[in-house]
Amino acid sequence: MSESGQQIMTPPEQLRAARAILGLSQTQVAALTGRTSKTIRRAETEAGSVAQDTIAAIRAALEQAGVEFIEENGGGPGVRLRKGQ
Repeated sequence: MSESGQQIMTPPEQLRAARAILGLSQTQVAALTGRTSKTIRRAETEAGSVAQDTIAAIRAALEQAGVEFIEENGGGPGVRLRKGQ
């Protein structure tokens, strides 16, 4: 959820990129979130097939690990390492 209470959409490609930039495996993200590797794989490949609370948990775990999600701003969504990582 955003600060305004709106649900934030996180495309599968953005989740994959965030995991990759951190050098984490799907298994590691699964352990961080308490979900299965299969669920992580689905979240990264099949838009709309995973519950929003699961997407939020994955995103939160990746943010905690040091990545920032960049929302759509005309140039497309993206990710970057948080400063100081």
